[in-house]
Amino acid sequence: MDSTHYGVRSMSAPLRRVLLRKPSTTGNFAAADWRTPDPRLLIDQHEAFATLLASLGCEVVVADAVDGLVDSVYARDPALVTGRGAVLFQMTKPVRQPEPELLGAAFEQAGVPVIGRLTGDAYADGGDFIWLDERTLVVGRSYRTSESAVTQLRELLAPEDVTVVPVDIPHATGPEHVLHLMSFISPVADDLAVVYPPLAPVSLMQTLAARGITIVPVDDEEYLTMGCNVLAVRPRVAVLVDGNPRIRAALETHGCQTHTYDGSDVSVKGDGGPTCLTAPLWRG
Repeated sequence: MDSTHYGVRSMSAPLRRVLLRKPSTTGNFAAADWRTPDPRLLIDQHEAFATLLASLGCEVVVADAVDGLVDSVYARDPALVTGRGAVLFQMTKPVRQPEPELLGAAFEQAGVPVIGRLTGDAYADGGDFIWLDERTLVVGRSYRTSESAVTQLRELLAPEDVTVVPVDIPHATGPEHVLHLMSFISPVADDLAVVYPPLAPVSLMQTLAARGITIVPVDDEEYLTMGCNVLAVRPRVAVLVDGNPRIRAALETHGCQTHTYDGSDVSVKGDGGPTCLTAPLWRG
């Protein structure tokens, strides 16, 4: 496949190709820290989400479900697609450890080469990575993403002249709770980001201010219903989980076009919003 059909170094450039993975309806949802979903709703809501992205101009690549791996529907976490291809992670959550290689196979089938893998004591989740611009990648150091991962990613991204900027993720409720960088920030344009300020690191807030990035704050109530997890399909065109009317209205006040999907089971019950469900393959 021609190299112009993959490559990501933005959170809001037009999302031309995206990979989703069908949800597994088998497996231990409780052990994966889900609230028990309705299997039919899992499938129907995921299909409707894929249809929504396609209607917004995205080429949607859908990988098969992986029986028993309930978190695998959250295709963002096992890897990161850069300008040159995919970097596969190692994951600290035991039930997710098979996912990076499985996602790597799906990437290669979609024509996206694997250019590197984290090794040794380097562990990461994709939810801890955001592009501020095409040469600046912010990485959340968290209970899921280690300092060694930051070091290895600097080396892997050096050929692309990318600066890796680490920020520390708050302890919050501890290592058993999934708190990623994208839990409290979602860029929706180069100059606009949805943020939950109570959890945002000071250094990140200072960086946003220095760059002139306007913050659209999420309140406490809508933070709990994934109001801070927003997927930009192009600048100021955003996809949100249904049921967050205040942040939706706030985005529209800032000139955004918004689209929602019913994520009661596929998103809210597994704590994974639209960014979590998507592995962007090509933005630009």
